[in-house]
Amino acid sequence: MQGSLGYVIWTACYLAVLIGLSAYGVHRYFIIYLFLKNRKRAVVPAGRFRQLPRVTVQLPIFNEIYVVERLLRSVSELDYPRELLQIQVLDDSTDDTREVTASCAEELRQRGFDVQLIHRVDRTGFKAGALATGLESAAGEFVCILDADFVAPPDLLQHTIHFFTDPKIGMIQSRWGHLNRGYSLLTRMQAMFLDGHLVLEQTARSRSGRFFNFNGTAGLWRRSCIEEAGGWQHDTLCEDLDLSYRAQLAGWKFIFLPDVVTPPELPVDMNGFKSQQHRWTKGSIQTCKKLLPRIWRSELSFAIKAEATGHLVSNFAYLLLACLCVLLHPSTGGPQSGWVRTLLIDVPIFLTASVSVAVFYVCAQRELHPRTWMKQMLLLPCLLALGIGLSLNNARAVLEAIFNHKSDFTRTPKYGIERKSQAWRSCKYRPLKSALPIAELAFAIYFSYFVWFAVAHRQFLSVPFLLMFQGGF
Repeated sequence: MQGSLGYVIWTACYLAVLIGLSAYGVHRYFIIYLFLKNRKRAVVPAGRFRQLPRVTVQLPIFNEIYVVERLLRSVSELDYPRELLQIQVLDDSTDDTREVTASCAEELRQRGFDVQLIHRVDRTGFKAGALATGLESAAGEFVCILDADFVAPPDLLQHTIHFFTDPKIGMIQSRWGHLNRGYSLLTRMQAMFLDGHLVLEQTARSRSGRFFNFNGTAGLWRRSCIEEAGGWQHDTLCEDLDLSYRAQLAGWKFIFLPDVVTPPELPVDMNGFKSQQHRWTKGSIQTCKKLLPRIWRSELSFAIKAEATGHLVSNFAYLLLACLCVLLHPSTGGPQSGWVRTLLIDVPIFLTASVSVAVFYVCAQRELHPRTWMKQMLLLPCLLALGIGLSLNNARAVLEAIFNHKSDFTRTPKYGIERKSQAWRSCKYRPLKSALPIAELAFAIYFSYFVWFAVAHRQFLSVPFLLMFQGGF
């Protein structure tokens, strides 16, 4: 009932969540503005090496039996002098992958490649620990990092190495492609999801002089940059984001090359996708807690500090979205039907959340697929529903990071999937499962009732949004 204590509390909570989501919507519009303003700004090397430098290619691997041969084959096809290329196979595997990597490494040695196979029994630090161990014996001045499910294009090094002629450049990041984009509805939505970050956010931040991050793979580092920034550290699940910000705080410059594409394999099952999102979300909040105070104590400009803050706190939006799922209910404690509900719920959500997200992904797809982007946009409602469906999974990750709940680095299983005809359900790797789908099912049932309630009470403006919440869960 309006005027009751319950109604006042509900309204205060709802408005607080709405203001927070509105702030994220405004930030998303700002990223679009930066992208459109700077996308035509050419990025060219300061010069070219007269004598190519030595490069170490680091391949962190853990139980990747289905993709490791493909990875090593692509590395062996890199267009770079063999005498200047060192390949480090950082294999921490505990299964048959060890035999496969040993066999592939020996074959490459016989072909004249400098291959170092490193196996750790103690997986301290997980991926970060493996990279740090490899760096101790790396022969290259520059380090290229490729995860096991990536396929390096032959010209990757030739398109990136010459940017290091500028001694201030510490890292070069290529853009991820997608080996199995068309495999299923899930992989198509993931591709669109990632394209928004990899095309709009990375380009906008890089070319406007803001901080942006190494994506953990498909990029090159100057070894001295890693060392000066404090090296690989494993106190967060996003060692890449952590090192990126520490390096830029130390004065190093990064470059993002959207036209240099290195494709990985997308997760083909929902549990694997959610596990990956959980790790990325939790790691980003851990990095936020670790480095945001240091950023604001630095001598950086306000513009850089503000955008770094927007970047590092972005995943708190999932916590707000999960709260919104609870606050959006048809009880008497909430707004009544009519213009009050429309003004307080439907219009703000539409303008701040739905429209900003839609414009964000439209811009990304139009940039990547100028002729077919309209076809891609047919999946936009599914993409919005997927984002909503992730809210509980990622909100849990945010809370775990806030309250310092420790968890291991859980890799995302990959199965060597590139074509629709390939099956994966009989493969040996499975992502970890949790009880969270039970809560998600409860929310799906809850929002099914909410849809019925809205239709029965002629609140038709709410129905499309409620259907996305229902479908997402």
